[in-house]
Amino acid sequence: MTNYNAPAELYPGRRQSSPRVARYQRFPSLAEAVQFTVEELPVAVQSSSLIEASEIRYNGDAIRQLYFSEEYPLRRAFIQNVDGKGERL
Repeated sequence: MTNYNAPAELYPGRRQSSPRVARYQRFPSLAEAVQFTVEELPVAVQSSSLIEASEIRYNGDAIRQLYFSEEYPLRRAFIQNVDGKGERL
């Protein structure tokens, strides 16, 4: 079971053709770090981003899985389509 309340650190990825969109950030909870990554960062940056919480590292795909998990405790701005992509509510 994932501890969504654990403090987390976000290491944003970068687009191949442009500089970093965001910088390293600390969040009071994994849930907030996941929410920021999925809802605020461009998709191209999400895929190469990394979140670390409780000595566990989550890459882009794992971050999206956390966000769309039934256990995710925060209100989502996106729902997951049949094709696995998110759609804004």
